[in-house]
Amino acid sequence: FLRHARSRNYASELDVCKLESVPLDFGDYHPLKPITVTESKTKKMSRKGSTSSTSSSSSSSMMDPLSSVLDGTDPLSLFAAAADPVTTAASVDGTRKKRDKDDCSAVGSDFEPWSSKRGDILARYTTTEKLSINLYMGSEKGKATSGGSAVSEKVRTRLEELDDLEEGSQKELLNLTQQDYVNRIEELNQSLKDAWSSDQKVKALKIVIQCSKLLSDTTVIQFYPSKFVLITDILDTFGKLVYERILSMCMDNRVSLSDNFSPETVNDTAKETCLNWFFKIASIRELIPRFYVEAAILKCNKFLSKTGISECLPRLTSMIRGIGDPLVAVYARAYLCRVGMEVAPQLKESLNKNFFDFLLTFKQIHGDTVQNQLVVQCVEIPLYLTLYSPAIDWILQCIAYRAPEVLLTEMMERCKKLGNNALLLNSVMSAFRAEFIAARSMDFIGMIKECDESGFPKHLLFRSLGLNLALADPPENDRLQILNEAWKVITKLKNPQDYINCAEVWVEYTCRHFTKREVNTVLADVIKHMTPDRAFEDAYPQLQSIIQKVITYIHDFSLLFSVEKFLPFLDMFQKETVRVEVCKCIMESFIKHQQESTKDPVILNALLHICKTMHDSVNALTLEDEKRMLAALVNGFIKMVSFGRDFEQQLSFYVEARSMFCNLEPVLAQLIHSVNQLAMETRKVMKGNHSRKTAAFVRACVAFCFITIPSLSGIFARLNLYLHSGQVALANQCLSQADAFFKAAVSLVPEVPKTISIDGKMRPSDAFLLEFLCNFFSTLLVVPDHPEQGVLFLVRGLLNVIQDYTWEDNSDDKVRIYTNVLHLLSAMTQETYIYHVDKVDSNDTLYGGDSKFLAEINKLCETVIAQILDHLKTLGKEETLRRQSQLALYFFNTILAHGDLQNNKLNQLSVNLWNLAQKHGFADTKTMVKTLEYIKRRSKQPEMSHFTELALRLPLQSRT
Repeated sequence: FLRHARSRNYASELDVCKLESVPLDFGDYHPLKPITVTESKTKKMSRKGSTSSTSSSSSSSMMDPLSSVLDGTDPLSLFAAAADPVTTAASVDGTRKKRDKDDCSAVGSDFEPWSSKRGDILARYTTTEKLSINLYMGSEKGKATSGGSAVSEKVRTRLEELDDLEEGSQKELLNLTQQDYVNRIEELNQSLKDAWSSDQKVKALKIVIQCSKLLSDTTVIQFYPSKFVLITDILDTFGKLVYERILSMCMDNRVSLSDNFSPETVNDTAKETCLNWFFKIASIRELIPRFYVEAAILKCNKFLSKTGISECLPRLTSMIRGIGDPLVAVYARAYLCRVGMEVAPQLKESLNKNFFDFLLTFKQIHGDTVQNQLVVQCVEIPLYLTLYSPAIDWILQCIAYRAPEVLLTEMMERCKKLGNNALLLNSVMSAFRAEFIAARSMDFIGMIKECDESGFPKHLLFRSLGLNLALADPPENDRLQILNEAWKVITKLKNPQDYINCAEVWVEYTCRHFTKREVNTVLADVIKHMTPDRAFEDAYPQLQSIIQKVITYIHDFSLLFSVEKFLPFLDMFQKETVRVEVCKCIMESFIKHQQESTKDPVILNALLHICKTMHDSVNALTLEDEKRMLAALVNGFIKMVSFGRDFEQQLSFYVEARSMFCNLEPVLAQLIHSVNQLAMETRKVMKGNHSRKTAAFVRACVAFCFITIPSLSGIFARLNLYLHSGQVALANQCLSQADAFFKAAVSLVPEVPKTISIDGKMRPSDAFLLEFLCNFFSTLLVVPDHPEQGVLFLVRGLLNVIQDYTWEDNSDDKVRIYTNVLHLLSAMTQETYIYHVDKVDSNDTLYGGDSKFLAEINKLCETVIAQILDHLKTLGKEETLRRQSQLALYFFNTILAHGDLQNNKLNQLSVNLWNLAQKHGFADTKTMVKTLEYIKRRSKQPEMSHFTELALRLPLQSRT
């Protein structure tokens, strides 16, 4: 018979394919060294007939001679930029944005801006009561006059508009809900912008005045902080519009003012406009709108004089003394501090004076007027005092920003003079740097003890102190005493919500500075307070926070789970979604911080319980992403478990895990991989020579995999795991078990669907099947035939399955698979296979090149070649000629690499395939030329001389 496959000497082929090693002297060369460009300049000599001399100079980049002559400036570009108003406007806008950014950053990034507090205030201070608002009703007179109107007419119109405001051109809206009120304020803000853009400046001013008046209304007092936030947004908008308007008037020849301009550079028109605004505001009769509107445009003083802002701040501070309601006054002070920090953060004296004024009038809070108002509105003193917190906190934050430590001492003294007022003390602890507060912890505890608890609860003070101690450490000698003093107060709290809000903060302090004994005591106290009446159900966020803080500071999980009350603490999370979130946090921390594998029974039992909790939450409605996340956490735990050389204990753990996590397929797949790895580690320890005991153990591992794989739903997951497990069984000399895995894989191939879901999208499965089968063929080379089965029974079974599989009409994957089968059959005919499995005799050893075995392989080759040729014939239609050309060349290359071209039939077949590839002009000419060059090159090798004749029989056809 004539062989189809050529004989291969793999060792010599490898030597031929190796790159030639050439000694290289690097010298100064290094591939990462920057490239140096050498510029050559040619200088012509002045004398006639003289030779030109060339001088070389090295430079990192080429110089543009035109740019060097122009010194980097292009006069045409400059002229165009000067003439283009769009470009000019863009440059002015860019400068303006830069200036705004510089102004905002003047206080530094460590200063918490008002914008970050705004949302919290709106969310915290709400009401269900009805609100009222006065809306400005514009008149026809308010419309902009035509360009031809006289100046005196314009002035008269504006005066009439101002009179309208006094004559009651307003509409009062009553019985508004909180959301309606917010919507109305937003409408006013938009009306302000619309009026300004349509050049109705007086109307805009009226809107701002009207909004400012709302800040004197405290009829729904618990909503006042939120009202302040909404109204001051409008004031900020107005202040910005006025400033930008005056700034635009300062442009000279389309060039705006520099960032640090001086009043001398401002033109007279801009100054006059600026003064006009201040005069208009000064004519407002009522104090509160006059104060707020002037504060809103405080920044405009920069256009008038260098000292304008520093002179206005004390005057505005004094104006606030005329506001009778202490709540209204304190928010006015907060707004002044806010504007002051934006425009002149260096003027701390005025801010301090503002706060000290507040301290002088602080006793008004307990006056009869306020008390009567609270009685009418049915508001308790503790609730009323919390309304002051945002304003006082902001004022103190401004004062304390980058302030020296001595200022805190002064504040503490003033608090003592006021009888250690709890509200002030709380704000002081919130405003000053945590390091300053922590250093005086015992002093603050003493002041807290002396506070009157009727207005502002002490536990809130201890909470504020705890927040500071979470950021900075107190003196070491005071730490235990601080904890004892704080916990004495906290543990006496009867209200579970008050208790947990405080305890949550102090748990972090305990974890930072103390041992598991103290942490256990704190957790026990929390359980004691939160268990009665199932109070924990209303405190899940705080309880979650406590767990998060404990695992943040305790990374040693053997220590963590030895904390007696930790697991009972977890039992308080009765709501499944919350319990699962907590378990996920614990597992994430374990995976992140556990550096070494563990076999500690305390850790294993606790984490198995936690993982089981996560697993049991999975149901039919669980999203795939959630399943993947939970599976990743469980897998992370499984990978960290190791019993060292106690392989049987390790396998027992995997068996237990399989029974616990049966609903998470990625976990089952990980367990199969882990057991396979365990079998290979056993082989490594025994150096491939299994004893009776280890052989039995390895078979147990193989059995684990064989019974687990069918429980997976993913078809390709099962196929790949059958193949992988079969390879492991083969490596451990479990030949019958390996055959069982490979047979299962072969029987599973017909079940592969045409499409599979990948990341929620349906994709064709052909490419995945092709990849799997190529991997399978590589394994089948070393699998020995079963003595009771026929020759190559696994290969024949797989070929039958491939033949019967229904392929897509437009797919050529079947031919590509058959071509890979030829690669396999070619390798099987060699005297010695290219690779082996240690201590496993493959067919090259079993058959020893037996002629009957080779004849069987050749028959298979003929069958496969016939199948390929039949498929090529079906591609003879016009629409499939390109595919036919590509497949013909692909098959030709296979014969060239693996076939015995001394076989005349195969030689003629290769020539026919070459011609078929070029027949209809679809072959790539470059590819064909390179292929022919390769054949000619190979023909020069002694054993490949027959390639010379082949090359002569392979013509190159042009596309024409």
